[in-house]
Amino acid sequence: MSVVARGTKNAFRNSIRTVSIVAILALVIALALVMLLSMKAVQAKIDSVKGSIGNTITVSPAGGRDFQGGGNPLVAADVAKARAVPHVVSVTATLRGRLRTQGSTSGGFGGDANANEVTNLTSPITPGTLGQQNNGGGGGGATQQLPTNFTLPITVTGTTDPSNVQVSGVNSIKLVSGTSFDAKSSANVAIVGKDLATKNNLTEGSTFQAYGQTITVVGVYDSGNTFSNAGIFMPLATLQTLSGQPGDVTSVIVQVDSVDNLDTTVAALQSALGTKADVVSGTTTTADTLSSLNSIKTVATYSLVGALVAGAVIIFLSMLMIVRERRREIGVLKAIGSSNGKISFQFVCEALTLTGMAAVAGVLLGIVLSNPVLDALVSTTSSTSSAATTGFGRGGFGPPGGGGGGAGGVVRFNPGNFGRGITQFGDTLSNLHTVVGFNVLLYGILAAIGIAIVGTAIPAWLTAKVRPAEVMRTE
Repeated sequence: MSVVARGTKNAFRNSIRTVSIVAILALVIALALVMLLSMKAVQAKIDSVKGSIGNTITVSPAGGRDFQGGGNPLVAADVAKARAVPHVVSVTATLRGRLRTQGSTSGGFGGDANANEVTNLTSPITPGTLGQQNNGGGGGGATQQLPTNFTLPITVTGTTDPSNVQVSGVNSIKLVSGTSFDAKSSANVAIVGKDLATKNNLTEGSTFQAYGQTITVVGVYDSGNTFSNAGIFMPLATLQTLSGQPGDVTSVIVQVDSVDNLDTTVAALQSALGTKADVVSGTTTTADTLSSLNSIKTVATYSLVGALVAGAVIIFLSMLMIVRERRREIGVLKAIGSSNGKISFQFVCEALTLTGMAAVAGVLLGIVLSNPVLDALVSTTSSTSSAATTGFGRGGFGPPGGGGGGAGGVVRFNPGNFGRGITQFGDTLSNLHTVVGFNVLLYGILAAIGIAIVGTAIPAWLTAKVRPAEVMRTE
């Protein structure tokens, strides 16, 4: 009988011992596999968080922000410089304007100084007390009586990516009808907020007047925000032309490849743009999310190491006991000419048989338990942290600069895929799921082989110490 066959057969000489060893090893291997899967799932989520949460930078003209402050607008060359900075993966340029309802009197912000900045649309927002304070020109927060024909101005935003929630400062945004526009388009098209559309009976294909031009509505969006739903999005180039500000932008949103590179990118942007721009990284509690994820990863790592060590110890003690029980058998084999290597290999084959059976049962058990155990780790981590981290998806109006299907630079869009919305801390953790692949199964097999080899190293070495003469004399 060959050494391999003898070693495999020996694994079944004592059925009770075999079942016990296999059951215990199966639990250890299952725990190791669960921890390995948890580590991989957490690491994937860490990489995702670093590349999607808290990794944005806002660049605005020095001394100005939207309709406040002063300074000079940024230009196309500044946007190009920002795009060329290392670790920058996307740049969204915006230009904001205000449209006065035709026939109304608007105080503040230049009033009726620019007769071209008018529209036939009416804002759906009632001015109220705040509207009187902000538009009455009283200063110091004083409330003044506005003219009876006053309506709030309508904010229009020219952008290269209307799906970016940070452009409008909302949690989520979705297209409820129609299409978006090509980011590179210069056509007179727009998507309008749901409330503005309802107030002015606008639908896909409707037109309205702005800056003395006819604008076609290609879509209607809903942001869940009253102020944003009363606004208008246009292609950046279109608004630059209509407002007489060619090349100007009032804000640039920069996305970095990872939060790890945020600080260095802020410094690089500030250096590239100089004193003409204010560069601010987004306020975020990403560190809290990463801390919780790293805590789970640490627990999984230590548990994985502990499980592997426990498996090696179990097989070591088992084989040590077996070797001592079979001293007479080892002595006889040596007496008839078997070498130490063959005898040691026989015990290795026996250990491999036991760990192989345990590996099969352990892998199946680990696959079943991986997600429940990971959920338990997540629940424990979540209960010890009260922080919430906000992250923004890229939205779904269509990729910036995407191919323009149809006339006027309009791209078709599937509303069902629009917007990922806000990602809360709890969602980030609850979305952790293990994935079993071929490489994981390979790791399980290698771990079983490693446990068998390590666990039989010393017992196999002890076989070389057995002297046939001494064994036969004691027998």
